Amino acid sequence: MTIIHCACIQLRSSENVADNIQIVSELIREAASMGAEFILTPENTGFLDIRRGGAVGKVVRQSADACLAALSCLAGELGVWLQIGSLAVLDDKTEADAKYSNRSFLINPNGQIVAHYDKIHMFDVEVGDGQSYKESRAYEAGQQSVLVETPFAKLGMSICYDLRFPYLYRQLAQAGANLITIPAAFTKVTGEAHWHALIRARAIENGAFVMAAAQGGLHSDGRETFGHSLIVSPWGEVIAEAELDPCVITAKLDMEDVKRARARIPSLQNERTFSVRSIRAD
Repeated sequence: MTIIHCACIQLRSSENVADNIQIVSELIREAASMGAEFILTPENTGFLDIRRGGAVGKVVRQSADACLAALSCLAGELGVWLQIGSLAVLDDKTEADAKYSNRSFLINPNGQIVAHYDKIHMFDVEVGDGQSYKESRAYEAGQQSVLVETPFAKLGMSICYDLRFPYLYRQLAQAGANLITIPAAFTKVTGEAHWHALIRARAIENGAFVMAAAQGGLHSDGRETFGHSLIVSPWGEVIAEAELDPCVITAKLDMEDVKRARARIPSLQNERTFSVRSIRAD
């Protein structure tokens, strides 16, 4: 299989898990009806609530997560590959009062979880939008990147703020990734400034397709996210783009385009290791 019909789901998740499950399920069904075989949802698919105490009662052990259970069943029913961009979960093996994991799940057409990735880079920033973000206060950072060999692509998984750390994507590309997923909940301020440039850069520098499903709009907790879910080619061309509202965008990706882009600019082969020499000049 060299051509895969893919879709990004754009959401505006609220603090209500049941409502979010219903909305994302309807959009996944819409994507499948359009012929999508691989579907990606955004970061914080299950709920989005950055208010103090907003996650209490909503974050449960992975085995008890209602969104994960519902969407796994839906993938099996529709016979599609589904990547849940991320859910806040407690690992089944940790203590009940442990930090959460911001975890992305890859589900096969039988409804089985075949891989998961925990967000490595924590969003601890002040972006000037009136909100304070300190992801590491509640979440445990992941320790490993994840590459999944599927029937349609070698899939490199990442989440949102990871986008700003190019060495993660370089390692995935060097390991063989030809499709990179970046589910996100980018803020309006940082999205307007950097979203398109960073997504296209990760595609161009690694000669890989990039799918970036996003949250968009004003959320019930007061947070504003940028939207503009993107599907970008290995040459940096925007193949599909959303605007602000919840929706589906689709594209047919030919994995042979990755080989062609990397043949034209063989930077993965030309890459060299080097050291940095620091000089003080008074």
